[in-house]
Amino acid sequence: MSYFGQIRDKIKLILIDAVILAVVPIMALLLRYEGAIPEAGYLTFRSCLPWMVLINIGIFYFYGLYHRIWHYARIRDLIAIVGAVTLAQALIFIVTLMAEIPVPRSVIILTWLLSISAIGAIRLMFKINLDMVTESKGGKENLLIAGAGDAGALLVRELEQNAAATTNIIGFVDDDEKKKKGRLAGFPILGTINELPQIVKANKVDEIVIAIPSADGDTIRHIDNQCRQTGAKVRIMPGIYEMVTDETNMGEMREIRLEDLLRRDPIHLDFAKITNYIAGKTVLITGAGGSIGSEISRQISRVGAKEIILLGRGENSIYEIHQELKRKFPEQTYHTVIANITDKERMARIFQKFQPQVVFHAAAHKHVPLMEIQPDEAIRNNVFGTQNVAELADKNHAEIFVLISTDKAVNPTSVMGATKRTAELVLQEINQHSNTKFVTVRFGNVLGSRGSVVPLFEKQIAAGGPVTVTHKDMTRFFMTIPEAVQLVLQAGSQAEGGEVFLFDMGKPVKIKDMAEDLIRLHGLTPGKDIKITYTGLRPGEKLYEELLTSEEGTTSTKHKKIFKAHIQPLDEQDLKISLQTLNETTDKLTILKTLKHMIPTYKSKQLESLNERRK
Repeated sequence: MSYFGQIRDKIKLILIDAVILAVVPIMALLLRYEGAIPEAGYLTFRSCLPWMVLINIGIFYFYGLYHRIWHYARIRDLIAIVGAVTLAQALIFIVTLMAEIPVPRSVIILTWLLSISAIGAIRLMFKINLDMVTESKGGKENLLIAGAGDAGALLVRELEQNAAATTNIIGFVDDDEKKKKGRLAGFPILGTINELPQIVKANKVDEIVIAIPSADGDTIRHIDNQCRQTGAKVRIMPGIYEMVTDETNMGEMREIRLEDLLRRDPIHLDFAKITNYIAGKTVLITGAGGSIGSEISRQISRVGAKEIILLGRGENSIYEIHQELKRKFPEQTYHTVIANITDKERMARIFQKFQPQVVFHAAAHKHVPLMEIQPDEAIRNNVFGTQNVAELADKNHAEIFVLISTDKAVNPTSVMGATKRTAELVLQEINQHSNTKFVTVRFGNVLGSRGSVVPLFEKQIAAGGPVTVTHKDMTRFFMTIPEAVQLVLQAGSQAEGGEVFLFDMGKPVKIKDMAEDLIRLHGLTPGKDIKITYTGLRPGEKLYEELLTSEEGTTSTKHKKIFKAHIQPLDEQDLKISLQTLNETTDKLTILKTLKHMIPTYKSKQLESLNERRK
């Protein structure tokens, strides 16, 4: 509605109220005297009417009755009417008492009752009239809500308060037996999730909204499968985590994403502990422009670090995350640094200048096939880059250093995994002689990270296929990026020094199933609209990832989703000699042999092949 339209409606209501408030007291007098009003009393009362009306109108205005949109009236609006009328009549009673105007108290009470009824009725007529006008416009889609809980009720309110809404709410479905055949927010609960196809058909439903923010991935998958049998459009309200960490409102609706199908129980954090080691501190994040590094920067910005140093090698990614953070957290102090973690002199100057107290080391080469081709670069960045940053953290008396590792470091079959495991060993050795607490966090794949499988599948689907999967039985552990970073921050709060923390990654997911889910989420049929082809394992890849070696084992921590691995550190002298060898050679066979010596569980087909050739 336009501004002038709103003004017009306010004036209309004020004039209608003025007429009501002038007539109601006369009606109250008639009731009080049973139709025979004494002439003297009538004349006195008539002379008082103008200021009585003005008092009522003035209080109504300041009470906000003319600022409400009565099309969306609720119980609280009725309470506001009662409050405004009560206050006005109380004031009128006090004035008549002080001015010694002979107005019977019963007339005041009758006026109060009649005013509430009449004013309320007029507002109800406004609502009914606007509802009828809105419905007469037609073209509305029938909407069904899956989930008859608080979120479903909130969604109803959001839709009803949106004047531009083009939906007609049919009702709810819910699997809670106690809710069946009941009503929520004035709409019926029509049945269960399993009855969706019949309910959709019977009620000509055009759209279904899943309104269960706390539901896990299996529940969302089940509801989504039922919805897709109906041919109706399907949307979802955001999950609990999105509402906590993103600028997302509960009433927002969006398309279902892959992470919804993999959703797990929300992570409960001990914010006091996280705040204790980050708030008011200078924090350095290496690889700050990457998927994990950028999310770390977002989350610690909410905790209140003194200043955050965003360090990365790529200027564009650092520029982008810095712009985003400045917009979201204008009070936070940031420093952007373009640097290579292997550059000792440059990194030394950075540490000397900023004196970071907390370091999150997320910079790494992570692409398995690329690192198989150039292991010397993987060694230089993942091993010696980590060593360089860790030694500087020790030298400059940082309090905590957190290394972001990977499940590929366990029984590695790739150079990338082996170099990350070597970095873990380096950290453990430095920790033995340092006051800085050095810890490692290991987790699996993160959904949507740069270069990961999901963005690749998205591009392939957009191009019409085929979607390429390396092996039909390949599985991986998956987490969302924010979920992984939450646990990184919590693990940092538990650091005592030397730990390798593991995360509860849930159940492993078949890559083939993930590809099929993504195809369906695009409204297409796997194998029919988009083909899936199998390309075979790439160099260094495993069919299955692990979070632990058989020798390691775990100990639980204070957080139910974080575990501590029992890691055996490498002999200090042996580690020193091996690192020296790696530092002095670019020969692929020597590198692979040295990695094998340091990590006996490392199985490299490339090493086997090179050994055969050189025999």
